[in-house]
Amino acid sequence: MSALDGIRLLSLALNVPGPVAVARLADEGASAVKIEPPAGDPLAIYSRPWYDALHARVSVAAIDLKADEGRRALDERLAGADVLITSQRPAALARLGLSPDALAARHPALRSVAIVGDRTTPDAPGHDLTYQATAGLVGAAMPATLIADLAGAAQVVSAVLLVLREPPGTQRVVGLRDALDAFVAPRRHGLTIPGGALGGGDPAYGVYATRDGHIAVAALEPHFRQRLYEAVGQPVNTPLAETFLARTTAEWTAFARAHDVPLDAVAG
Repeated sequence: MSALDGIRLLSLALNVPGPVAVARLADEGASAVKIEPPAGDPLAIYSRPWYDALHARVSVAAIDLKADEGRRALDERLAGADVLITSQRPAALARLGLSPDALAARHPALRSVAIVGDRTTPDAPGHDLTYQATAGLVGAAMPATLIADLAGAAQVVSAVLLVLREPPGTQRVVGLRDALDAFVAPRRHGLTIPGGALGGGDPAYGVYATRDGHIAVAALEPHFRQRLYEAVGQPVNTPLAETFLARTTAEWTAFARAHDVPLDAVAG
């Protein structure tokens, strides 16, 4: 048996965090049904392959929750669910008759997990980009990935597992902006700020240009650091930018394997 066999999830969560979390829970055996509006989930437009992968084990039903008939159909499904997952703002849920109090009155045994942007201002609009921006994780370039969404998804999985051990009617709230706190901590404490120990201040830990690309070097531990500098013929802790420009990326990755140092090519 899988860990979540017999657990029935009902999700109204669109875009990235909800589907990622539900897919993970379905992988562990939960039965998952997702309600989408008639227009569908925007994620299916932005990235159909990812949408399909995330919904491989999820049953999807299109229901118009703004219509009386749709809300009745949802209530029928809620009656058989163990956990409801939402990602709409609290004000929108209230308009649909899905506020915590309304749910508790109609479905007292139901547990729920609500995904919001920020727990302190849950009705404020936002997305991964704005949450990363306010957390100080965005520079002049677009983020490489959806950190807030994916960190939030991981917290949703944890929240579902927790509410299943808590009394019926329990609700937990996951804030996507709040989910970034752990990612902000290294910067807040000076570790990854520009010039910090892991922010470019240590020549043995950084990204360097090669003759034809870039490599990442992470020789933090003393034995790796010593091995790296001995192999390149330089005194320990001297700058390495000019050294790495002398060879190609493939030559440096071969060097890393030969000398057992943490160095690899930068993909893309």
